[in-house]
Formats: sequence, structure tokens, C-alpha cells
Amino acid sequence: MNDSLLLQKTIVDMHVHVAGVGAGGSGCYVAPHMRRNWRYRIYLRAFGVREQDLELHGDALVVQTVSKLIAESRAVKQAVILALDGVVDGSGELDLEQTVTCVPNEFVAGEVARHPNLLFGASVNPYRPDALQRLEKVVADGAVLLKWLPAIQHIDPADRRLVPFYRRLQELGLPLLTHAGHERSFSRAAPHYGDPQRLRLPLSLGVTVIAAHAATTGKSEGEDNMLRLIRMFPDYPKLYADISSLTQANKLFFLTRLLRHNVHDRLIYGTDFPLINTALVSPCYYPFRLSLGEVARIAACSNPWDKDVLLKRALGVPEDVFTRWEDLGLGRSTEEGLCSPGDD
Repeated sequence: MNDSLLLQKTIVDMHVHVAGVGAGGSGCYVAPHMRRNWRYRIYLRAFGVREQDLELHGDALVVQTVSKLIAESRAVKQAVILALDGVVDGSGELDLEQTVTCVPNEFVAGEVARHPNLLFGASVNPYRPDALQRLEKVVADGAVLLKWLPAIQHIDPADRRLVPFYRRLQELGLPLLTHAGHERSFSRAAPHYGDPQRLRLPLSLGVTVIAAHAATTGKSEGEDNMLRLIRMFPDYPKLYADISSLTQANKLFFLTRLLRHNVHDRLIYGTDFPLINTALVSPCYYPFRLSLGEVARIAACSNPWDKDVLLKRALGVPEDVFTRWEDLGLGRSTEEGLCSPGDD
């Protein structure tokens, strides 16, 4: 494998998570039951921080760490950092009793503005009474997409009460990146909201929709969610899917299956960081797909984004998938200043 593969074209990772505990006035929140969950320690380690570091330096440390890793990458030059709105109650107020985690738009927008290699991915729960105003605000603050995780935000994408929200989303030209398939990263979730068929409503209204993880977990109405998604592509030219998380140990065969359906013209590169920086992802899980030399070469790569790009290329992801962000206008032009290692 030639290292020059890392340098072929500029790549934008459009699916990167951050989180925080509220330190430094960030407004971030992780529910007590989630902080007691075994996943919490794994996420902290994957972010490259400790809880005491956050308490001392503030949650902005997570964003700084991501920016530094991106700056050191030879393949990925920018990343969309995702906010995550919480659950709202019947009166439209934030319901912390039901919210698993929350990453405010104000925190993400403010922090990514400090790092030219990071982009703002907003999140607005459409059940908020001022959802349309919040949508206008995040666009004014530079959002390049809107992120939902319906299973933990209690959002039904097929709810017709959301039609005005979808219409404004379409008018603003803001893509909707929404989790599809079952959600297994959090301690509480409502999986039925991950049925990709529920995305027909926003698609019918002209919204550009990106189904996160290509709906590669679980079943709805007895059918694999990924197949339910693939059947929708011919009907909706504005439907895309990202390939984030598809090299994880719990999804070993999904990427191969997805590519066999010849839908690469609808696929977009993403990682689901920080999970690519855990034991869930390794070239060692593909002894029958990769040579020993390829496994060794990829495993020796220290940067998690470079390792991810090399692994996905070796597994057959076409080059156009890595640059499809250009079609959706998700990246920042080089004239605005891409970071090089050490710029931040």
C-alpha cells in the first residue's frame, strides 16, 4: 500500500462527535445514568481526554483535541463537528430527565470558529416552539448541516407536524443528517424512530437527507433497515447515506454488502469519531479481505483518520465517496484557510 494514497484529494469527514460535562460553561450535558455506563469511559479515552482534564480546562478541550488530530492527518483536512439538541417536553422545554446527552449549538459554533479545519454541524429539536427561529440562527452562525439522532431525541421524522420545519430546512438548503437504523451507542434509545422509511416525509418535501451509517443496524417490519434504505434511492435523488461506523467490529460485513448494491454515487465519507479511535475498529478484523502486509501497514498508522481512510480504501470504497462532500457544499474552501499540521 502506497502512502501517497493519503494525499490524493482533500477529504472532509462529515460525521464527528464531541461531548462534554458542562465544564467551562459549555452547556454540555451527559445524564448521570450515562456517566455510570461502561461506554462513558471508553468515549473519554477515545477523545483523548480525562474527566479531570475537562473539569480543569473546560469542555473546549475535546474540540481542541479533535482539531489537532485533524491537523496532523495527511488524508482528512476538515471535519463537521456535530451538536446534539436534547429531548423536549410537552411544553417544548428541554427535558433533562429524558435527555441522554446534549451538546449545544452555541458551544459548537463558538469553538469551531476558533479552528479553520472544523465546521459547524447544528442540531435543533423540531418540537421546540421556537424551532424555526433556532434554525435561522444556526444558519446565520455558519451551520453546514443539521444533525438528528431521533432515537434519543424522541423525534419522529414521519410526524406531519414537522412539515413547516422541513419546508424551511429545504428553503435554507441545509442538509439533514439523521441517524437511521437502530441506535446502540447510548444507554437508552427508541429504535423504531430509526426506520429509514420514516424519512420519506422530508424527502418528499425536497429536503436533502443523509442517512447516517446507511441504516446498517436492526430491522423494521421484519426487514433489514439497510435494505429498506437502499430501496428508496431510486425514488429520491436527494437521499444520501454516510459510511460512518461501517468498519466497526459489530458491523464487519455491512460495508461489503452496501458496496455490492452499486449505490456508491449516494455515499458520503464520515467516521463517527470518536468510535474509530477505539478497539471497535481495526484492520485485524479483515484477515480474509486484506493481506498481512495491508493489515500491518494500516495498523501502524497512528492518526485515526488516516487509518480510517486507508482501511476503507483497502476494503473497496470508491474514490468519489471521499469527495462527495463537494456535491453538498459541506466543506470550507482552501481560500478560507485549511489547516496544516501545527496551525492550531
